[in-house]
Amino acid sequence: MKVIVQRVEKASVTVKKTVISQINHGFLLLVGLHKNDNYKDIAYVAKKIAKLRIFSDEKGLMNLNIHQVQGEILSISQFTLYGDTKKQNRPGFSDAMPYALAKELYESFNKELINQGLNVKEGLFGEDMKVSLVNDGPVTIIIDTD
Repeated sequence: MKVIVQRVEKASVTVKKTVISQINHGFLLLVGLHKNDNYKDIAYVAKKIAKLRIFSDEKGLMNLNIHQVQGEILSISQFTLYGDTKKQNRPGFSDAMPYALAKELYESFNKELINQGLNVKEGLFGEDMKVSLVNDGPVTIIIDTD
């Protein structure tokens, strides 16, 4: 499982010219599921995100987590995180989890984030989405279970 965590001032996702979700201060998550991922991976990453201290404290140091700043999460499914270009220029996606199982695990991941006490909004799984954000910092962290 790979999750790109971007600290944002705001973010939104649009499908078919309609904004379907938006957040203010918080995390934009791009969530990629590997074909071998399971519920243990999901629980680990959700817990890590809930405790990730990348918000600035009063001294300007990254010491605060998303709970401490009352941040929100916008979670976007992103199977292309497992695009392989080692042997070619056109990415292969054989390491990405198949659609039906990925949808189930992505939804479970978002529920696990909610179980961690987080306010989670989502994109639409499998849809062509337009994602807008104002990256704060910029701060971008990769969480990878491999």
